[in-house]
Amino acid sequence: MNNIVFSFSIRFIVLVLVQVLILNHINFLGNINPYLYVIFICLFPVSNNRLLFLLLSFLLGLTVDLFSDSGGVHAAASVTIAFIRPVVLKFCFGSVYEHQTIKFKNVDFGAKTIYFTILVLAHHIILFSLEIFNLSKILLILQKTLFSGIFTILLCLVTSIIFSRKT
Repeated sequence: MNNIVFSFSIRFIVLVLVQVLILNHINFLGNINPYLYVIFICLFPVSNNRLLFLLLSFLLGLTVDLFSDSGGVHAAASVTIAFIRPVVLKFCFGSVYEHQTIKFKNVDFGAKTIYFTILVLAHHIILFSLEIFNLSKILLILQKTLFSGIFTILLCLVTSIIFSRKT
């Protein structure tokens, strides 16, 4: 149990540091900015306490907000995708999720890609909608969601491939 808590604490800290020290300073073409920290929410173990998961998602988003001076938009987007995650898991993985036997390192690449895509795009649409908060700029919201989303999805897939340990 202590190993698991230590492992997730290290992941949490490393993802926040990578996000705020490196990735927040990438502003490619004015619209592309990756948000790798969402991989913590995506890959969090399914069988753990839901309330703890929502709290950790909130703390993750709030920590990124504090370092980014973004007023809570990351916390709102993180909690939202943490809340809808069970529905997305059931949609992407079906009966494997129903029986609580899902292991992200053993799932199909296609199912993992769809899973990351849904959660990342949901996160980004909420994030940029709250950040811009102007319905007349819907095209800008969609453009930032699409381009940052593609970059974030690719980064999440590469990271999950690099750090997955198949047995």
